[in-house]
Amino acid sequence: MKKKHLVTVVGPTAVGKTPVSVALAKHFNTEIISADSRQVFREIRIGTSIPSPEQLASVPHHFIGSRSVQEYYNASMFEMEVMELLPRLFSLHDVVIMTGGSGMYVDAVCQGIDDFPAVNAVIRENLKSAFLQQGMDWLRSQIRESDPEYYAVVDINNPKRLLKALEIITMTGRPYSSFLTRQKKERNFGIIYIGLNLKREDLYSRINQRVEKMIGDGLVEEVKDLLPFRKLNALDTVGYKEIFDHLEGKSTLEEAVDLIKRHSRQYARRQLTWFRKNKGIQWFTPDQHNAMIQYILNKLQPE
Repeated sequence: MKKKHLVTVVGPTAVGKTPVSVALAKHFNTEIISADSRQVFREIRIGTSIPSPEQLASVPHHFIGSRSVQEYYNASMFEMEVMELLPRLFSLHDVVIMTGGSGMYVDAVCQGIDDFPAVNAVIRENLKSAFLQQGMDWLRSQIRESDPEYYAVVDINNPKRLLKALEIITMTGRPYSSFLTRQKKERNFGIIYIGLNLKREDLYSRINQRVEKMIGDGLVEEVKDLLPFRKLNALDTVGYKEIFDHLEGKSTLEEAVDLIKRHSRQYARRQLTWFRKNKGIQWFTPDQHNAMIQYILNKLQPE
């Protein structure tokens, strides 16, 4: 039986993953899985730059606007749902495209993700409240004392990661690192990685243009409608946090837009750092469609 392949298109925000993925999906007559941790939420369409109506109509897409911001969703749930969907897609196609800039979501499907116990909501809220009162130094000290192995490798400037670890530690009494098996799960399909990147100045120009387009498309109005939900995790997102602050009078719109651009550039750098750790990625500029297609065709040949 011919081996099936998942072609995974990754890269930083605004680099052009969507048009490339649509072009590849059309060439291979297949469907697209979105590996974007925010495009999955139906209420945040403008600020997450979901594919255009024309793009969505031209190729079947999955995991675009399939959840509400009021629903909890994570990479482990995404892995489970994609692994349930892929057999049906592979029964129709030899190649399926997956694309997105959320490195953890991509890795969850391609390599598997560690299974963590569900966290009690009361524990989560108590720890979040303690963090807000006592700050980053307190949070770092909690992880350093209770799990020095994890503290040695975690980004100690990322409160989300630290809080997640502390939740598991508090609930189970075990170090968070003890849940990190780091064992890659075997998949019964091949994986072909395509990475997209541009010169830094060109990428930053695209980011700035995208932010301006978001504002022109009505981002402020979209965020206004979401004010009652601003504390939800799904809305702790670049493009939304800054406009929430603007609507609360903490900044002018011009200042908020400048912050979105700056934070988007910082996010793009973090994405590239994540993806560059994967030595299996073949990098292209987004206009190299023919080279990408030839690379995929070569990888599809039986060894």
